[in-house]
Amino acid sequence: MQAALCDLKVGQGGTVVSVNANADILRRLLDIGIVSGTRVHCVLKSPLGDPSAFLIRGAVVALRNEDSVNITVDADFPLAVVKENGSYGAVGRHKSRRS
Repeated sequence: MQAALCDLKVGQGGTVVSVNANADILRRLLDIGIVSGTRVHCVLKSPLGDPSAFLIRGAVVALRNEDSVNITVDADFPLAVVKENGSYGAVGRHKSRRS
């Protein structure tokens, strides 16, 4: 499912399909590694929804909605959730041992 990068929910990931930005912001996006084929994950949204933080090539980068709306991604189902303390946890069931 293709969507704008700003439409990803926290914990949802995707693969960059295209970047359609003006020359000023395009250079910055390319410098931080947002190119076709790059995996991105939404890790945080501000209380008002702008900006959002994305995990891109091992770095967390904050992008304004006006910039991330120009980035098209092929969205996945949520792969991870961010807990209230900022740590990651897998979505779904997992086995645990009780001692």
